[in-house]
Amino acid sequence: MVDLKTAMAAAQAERMKRDGAKNAEKKKRRSGADLGIEPFDPVKHHGKERADTASMWLVIFYAFIVTMMMRYILMPSTTLDKTDVLYILPLTMLILIPQIHRMVMPERFKEHYTKGTWFRAFFLYTFTFLSLSFLVVNPPFGDIVAPQLADEWAVVIEHDGNYTFADKVNGGENEWTLDEGEYVMGGAWLLFGLADNVDDTGANVTVVHSFQNTKTTLDSNATFWDDHGTDVGTWRTANNKSAPILLPHADLDQPFAIFLGEGLAVGDHTIEVEIVEQGDPWENTRTYTWTFAVNPPDVSTE
Repeated sequence: MVDLKTAMAAAQAERMKRDGAKNAEKKKRRSGADLGIEPFDPVKHHGKERADTASMWLVIFYAFIVTMMMRYILMPSTTLDKTDVLYILPLTMLILIPQIHRMVMPERFKEHYTKGTWFRAFFLYTFTFLSLSFLVVNPPFGDIVAPQLADEWAVVIEHDGNYTFADKVNGGENEWTLDEGEYVMGGAWLLFGLADNVDDTGANVTVVHSFQNTKTTLDSNATFWDDHGTDVGTWRTANNKSAPILLPHADLDQPFAIFLGEGLAVGDHTIEVEIVEQGDPWENTRTYTWTFAVNPPDVSTE
């Protein structure tokens, strides 16, 4: 037999035991010391923020120094066939970042640097170097690209005061199909424009016309474009209203008009355009090779 008082005391003890277990479970679910999380230390957090900020500026300054060395020391002494070293060497220098931190940073900062710090520093250095290098090799700090074709090139045939554009075919060639005979009736002109990000007039342009093992160096006609209006870039003729736009940037493009000859014979006429420019820091070159095909009359339509 158990009296009422003893039974009530046992029930209360059991209830307190269950409540204690529930409270312990709730404490485990909460963040805090029970989960091994350290309490927030404002002083230590402030020191870590200062250390991370100092690391960021050190990496940016280091990337700036490496970029300047690449641009003004390594780049002028590097030939065009070895330009890969201009990026490979600076990017490999990121392995020096931890050592530079140990040499420069005070002791109170060093204790905050971990593997995560080096990971972030490597990314910051890489993108800072790439951004700065892109900036210093382009105008106004540098020029490493020769003038290029403004848009398209074309051949026009002049006959009895009329100008007709040759047909453009796949592969970038121009062709002219004769109505009769073996020679083009009239003179042929090569027209194109050059565009540059600095000064398109500072380049030396050489045009060579090759046909049947004969090569001829040709000069540009300085008055052709003026004689036919300043807007020859959008020039259209009655016979060819779909002529290409040769000078899309108007006065910013340098126009060229090369007289290929009178009465060109049937066959493939090869045109080589060599562009040489003294850039900064090295000499820039570019070469174009074009073909103007003179086709015999189509006998199937006769």
